[in-house]
Amino acid sequence: MKVPYCRVYCDGHELEYVRRVLESGWLTTAHVCFEFEQKMADFIGCRYSCAVNSATAALHLAAEALEIGENDLVFVPSMTFAASAEIIVHLQARPVFLDTEYRTNLITPEILEEGIRKNPNAKALILVHYGGQSARIDEIQEICRAHHIKLIEDAAHAFPSKYQDRYIGSFGDATCFSFYANKTITTAEGGMLCTNSENIYKRAKIMRLHGINRDVWDRYTGNASKWEYDVVAAGYKYNMTDIHAAIGLAQLERAEEMRQQRQFCAEFYYRELADSVEIDLPVCYVPHEDHSWHIFQIVLNDQCPLKRSDVLQQLSDADIGFSIHYKPLHQMTFYKEKYHLNPEDFPNAEKTWQRTISLPIYARMTSDELEYVCKTLKKILKSGYSKVR
Repeated sequence: MKVPYCRVYCDGHELEYVRRVLESGWLTTAHVCFEFEQKMADFIGCRYSCAVNSATAALHLAAEALEIGENDLVFVPSMTFAASAEIIVHLQARPVFLDTEYRTNLITPEILEEGIRKNPNAKALILVHYGGQSARIDEIQEICRAHHIKLIEDAAHAFPSKYQDRYIGSFGDATCFSFYANKTITTAEGGMLCTNSENIYKRAKIMRLHGINRDVWDRYTGNASKWEYDVVAAGYKYNMTDIHAAIGLAQLERAEEMRQQRQFCAEFYYRELADSVEIDLPVCYVPHEDHSWHIFQIVLNDQCPLKRSDVLQQLSDADIGFSIHYKPLHQMTFYKEKYHLNPEDFPNAEKTWQRTISLPIYARMTSDELEYVCKTLKKILKSGYSKVR
């Protein structure tokens, strides 16, 4: 059996909706993109959504709209993908890296408060809802408000995720989603900025397309002169096309269904790997139905007699896909050297990344595939004891 790390399913209305766009003759940002934005906002329960070409773009636009700039201090977890921090650097602000909780990889209120104690002038927090599980957003939001810290939620992993019966995307100043190919829903490439702030929305909408005050569709359909527009800021090229939005509309129709299928995978892993003393399973604080299950991450603990490289090689030999999430940013050359980061300041991230493995998880992963992964992994772990002996 061959089990990939992820598999994409586009067997809903994707072809039909994309065909309509192609036949319309209008391929770039227009009414299909606007429909996707509105349906996303309705789904989440926020006031505004702005579709862009990546979650990185959404993060950049959110930070720019919140006027994060030169020398501003911005908290960001070290255990995250590079995008969470690079947008801070692009705005000439300074990332302040925080450790995360072991087995959730989340920033906790306690970690944030310690960061504020050391950096009382911090202006913003990039809060990553790691793996699809929400951080304790209510407590963190309260801390941010008390210290006048802007809150940007990096929810690249967290759609559709909830916290206390509310979808992620309706809490912070702005929330940024990813629709990359391995996410619960995909547009192939793409992202979304969600907010309840009209000012943030208007600024992001202008800045996503060169700082132009009227997008092409508005100029085409509006009553004012069709050709006239103005450039009111030095913006970016971050817009989403109608082709990508058409895929997103079809995927959004099945978002909860695909989330439930990922939950089935996670619960299978918890059940079948519960007696494997050689690994630490991820801790889940929220109800399983409130988790998007983007990543299912195990960590080889001190009772495991094998090196991670040995486990990975044997998984590969068995045709089982895997990934590593993540080599933390304090270990990446650019950040380590530019900000003089010391691994000893990030003990939980260090403990995690050196022995972590992300197991396959995707919609419609079958019981046979899951059983094959679990049996193979347990066999590999037990084989280590015989090698030691």
